[in-house]
Amino acid sequence: MIAFFQSSIFVNLAYIFASILFIFGLKMLSSAETAQKGNLVSASGMLIAILVTLAQNEIIAYEYLVIALIGGLIVGVLASSLVKMTSMPELVALFNGFGGIASLLVGVAEFINPSSTTLIQIIAISFTVLIGGITFSGSLVAFGKLSEIISGKPLILFGQRFVLSALLLVALLLVFELIISTGLLNISSQAILFILIGVTLILGVLLTAPIGGADMPVVIALLNSYSGLAASSAGFVINNNVLIVAGALVGASGLILTNIMCKAMNRSLSNVLFGGFGAATASSDGSGQIQGEVKPITAEDAYLILEAANSVLVVPGYGMAVSQAQHVVRELGELLEDNGCEVKYAIHPVAGRMPGHMNVLLAEANVSYDVLAEPDDVNPLMETVDVCIVIGANDVVNPDARENEGSPIYGMPVIEVDRAKTVFILKRSMAAGFAGIDNPLFLKENSRMLFGDAKDSISTLVSEFKS
Repeated sequence: MIAFFQSSIFVNLAYIFASILFIFGLKMLSSAETAQKGNLVSASGMLIAILVTLAQNEIIAYEYLVIALIGGLIVGVLASSLVKMTSMPELVALFNGFGGIASLLVGVAEFINPSSTTLIQIIAISFTVLIGGITFSGSLVAFGKLSEIISGKPLILFGQRFVLSALLLVALLLVFELIISTGLLNISSQAILFILIGVTLILGVLLTAPIGGADMPVVIALLNSYSGLAASSAGFVINNNVLIVAGALVGASGLILTNIMCKAMNRSLSNVLFGGFGAATASSDGSGQIQGEVKPITAEDAYLILEAANSVLVVPGYGMAVSQAQHVVRELGELLEDNGCEVKYAIHPVAGRMPGHMNVLLAEANVSYDVLAEPDDVNPLMETVDVCIVIGANDVVNPDARENEGSPIYGMPVIEVDRAKTVFILKRSMAAGFAGIDNPLFLKENSRMLFGDAKDSISTLVSEFKS
């Protein structure tokens, strides 16, 4: 019986079953209603793949694997219980980086102590190191930007594209030398490998540093794709079918998500990677400063307007995540519905700092999926909305995207809240958003600025309704 479970037939059947679970789980992740089940289905597939792999008689040192499993379990539990929802984007960036470095280490280990030396494996090792190194260092830079350890502004270097092109060419030449072993460099293959690792780490930094904070959702999706491609290459290195499939699924889905995010901003991927978006600001009149007068409002006065409203549209942004206001936002929505008001939540694809950031926060607060809407669903009906409540969002509601041809975001699809009857904008100050672009919405005739912490402001509105 034990021999059967260690046979190649059983292993391959188990891997096929695990791959099917990955595919179904990924499909379920595309819907908010089934996302949690999809996560469990995919995790079950990975558990099966791990257990089947551990049952193989080729493994001769289980004690190290047990230590690694216990360590990973501890990190996973701590991450899921201690990391705040506001820190999820940088945690995802770190996970992408860990995936990249894990694949790189697999490639290095197999190169130093090869089980076989086929051409396919040498090619796989080379590309595993190349992609894994870029993913690791790039993800660390993304983590630094998202956690504000380093500035979120684009770091534009003189001759940046020339340097990047030269380094990429050097990396490809090193890969070619590893594969062909021509001896032109007159150094050992291991030395070439470690030089390649150094070049890829520098490439990852230089590819991510010029990207502004407003483009981080796209970068997170792209790095996620890189980590999947690195894992798939590592699967070829160690001849593991399920790792090849899992990595390919992650790589493909990450590329699809990256494309969706780029379309949501009406920009190409090359513009995101090399455009330096956020390095300079734009204004409504081209003079460097938007014109008009700010009209503040108190929470008490805002309550009077909301109490008479028949329809309210909530537009959450990163400010809601920072203030952890999602629970009081849901409570306010329920009170408005009890008052006979129709409430919806408009979610822009690039709101927040990672794909689906706002959806995750609202799901945590048990906001019904039925009241979530995309920009294309709410924009045609915007004139009928009595009140729009913009909570910390900035760039995704900026009317310059439609009105100012000189703006860096001109042409980007936005939530057109400025066409609503009244707009409440919850912000701590008049500071520009993460993209560093001024927002003329703040000075529109129908806009009212509700200054202060978003959670405190919404809590005051809730108190007014309850009293």
